[in-house]
Amino acid sequence: MNIDFTKASFRDFENIPGLDAIARAEVFYDFLRFMKNSGHMNYRLVNQSGCGPEMDVITPQGGGSAGRYVSFVSNDYLGFTQHPLVKKAVIGAIENYGTGAGASPLIGGHFSFHQQLEEKIAAFFGRSSDSAVIYTTGYTANSASLQSLLLKEDIAIVDTSVHASVYEGCLLTNRKSFLHNDLESLERILNDVQSRYRTKMVIIDGVYSQDGDIAPLDKIRELTHRFGAYLMVDDAHGIGVLGETGRGAMELYGVMDQVDLITGTFSKTFAGLGGYVIAPPKVAAFLKFQSRQHIFSATSTPAVAGVIKAIELIDQEPHWRAKLAENIAYFKKGLISLGMDVGSTQSAIIPVKIGNPHKTSDTGTLLLKAGIYTNPILYPAVAKKNARIRMSLMATHTREHLDKALNAFEDIDKVLHISRR
Repeated sequence: MNIDFTKASFRDFENIPGLDAIARAEVFYDFLRFMKNSGHMNYRLVNQSGCGPEMDVITPQGGGSAGRYVSFVSNDYLGFTQHPLVKKAVIGAIENYGTGAGASPLIGGHFSFHQQLEEKIAAFFGRSSDSAVIYTTGYTANSASLQSLLLKEDIAIVDTSVHASVYEGCLLTNRKSFLHNDLESLERILNDVQSRYRTKMVIIDGVYSQDGDIAPLDKIRELTHRFGAYLMVDDAHGIGVLGETGRGAMELYGVMDQVDLITGTFSKTFAGLGGYVIAPPKVAAFLKFQSRQHIFSATSTPAVAGVIKAIELIDQEPHWRAKLAENIAYFKKGLISLGMDVGSTQSAIIPVKIGNPHKTSDTGTLLLKAGIYTNPILYPAVAKKNARIRMSLMATHTREHLDKALNAFEDIDKVLHISRR
């Protein structure tokens, strides 16, 4: 067994022929030490302050002490994790209910705050109060619901760039993938499977998590329904960011009431933890009693009261969305003026595409040295030749924060030549 650590990725250690589980873990541990010693361990850094445009972080360059960094790693797009009314709601709920739910929802773990959250998120999407199912994570909302709905007689038709949770949800069913946002590719598959499976479900993201681009929802919806398939949209990164009232990519494309299943997370714009599925009431009822991860797992804590308040704030304080849009436009324009490749992003996710994974890792290290906390994204999260620095913008970033990052990219380009100039 010979793995060249200088060329390796995390995927190379998923399975090493001839090595058992413990031996494989030991080799991977050696790789992690190599990453740390080479200054490229930008992962699992210890944060000593909450989500925000600036964070106190212990980095390899800090000698064990936390430094203050301008942060672009949080999906807290509107800054609601630090909103005083969200904090107040969480504190009040814990004082009233304690810190946990203590049971699964079917056998004593369904509380009034869960009921209120289901009704609130359903109403947010203009659906009836019995249309929502909540899960403990957004990941589980996808994986668990799909495992319940799609079996060996069915088929999932997924965009190649959907979230990993969708792929896990398709383990019990048949699956075909169409090229990213490619309508011709989708149509070919729909035509091919039209009469071969019991249930056909097209599954896409509203906003894609690595490129920040948007699915052409109106065209995909028309194509999907024309072939008698169902459409499921995970708009975790679009909610609170896109649309006239922050309802995401579906609102942007005018298909809010035409999507069969909506999934998402409470861990981004909604400033908490958990996930949801919005479905026709009978489907929602089915999931509440048939989805194993829902019925055999303890339900969310009283802290979800903060999510309820965050949902309300999207309508009550629209200026946060306006400030986020202003930041996105400014930062994107600045990066493009430096010759950076930001791809086709149309959201708060701004990638700087570098391509070479080693140069991308070096960029991440130099950004930390410049006081900028970002995420280098490498294979297998993206294609081997499509490595990038991924940044999430927040409404609470100031112009000074953005300029500091732009200046850092300009300086790094002089050393590593990461622009397309």
